[in-house]
Amino acid sequence: MRWVKSSYSSNDGPQCVEVATTPGTIHIRDSKDTTIPHLTISPTAWADFVRTRRAGRPA
Repeated sequence: MRWVKSSYSSNDGPQCVEVATTPGTIHIRDSKDTTIPHLTISPTAWADFVRTRRAGRPA
C-alpha cells in the first residue's frame, strides 16, 4: 500500500496521520508507530467523514 501523510500532520508535531486507499477499503494509521494495527473503513464511511470535517462539524 502507498501511505500518504495528512496535510494537517506536521513532521515534528504530535499529529501524524497517514491514509492508504485500495479499491474496497481505506486504511488509516498513526505514522509515529506503524507497528500497531491500523483502522480499515469503507470508502463510503471515509467520504462521510471527510464531508463532515469539511463542513466544520466535529467527527
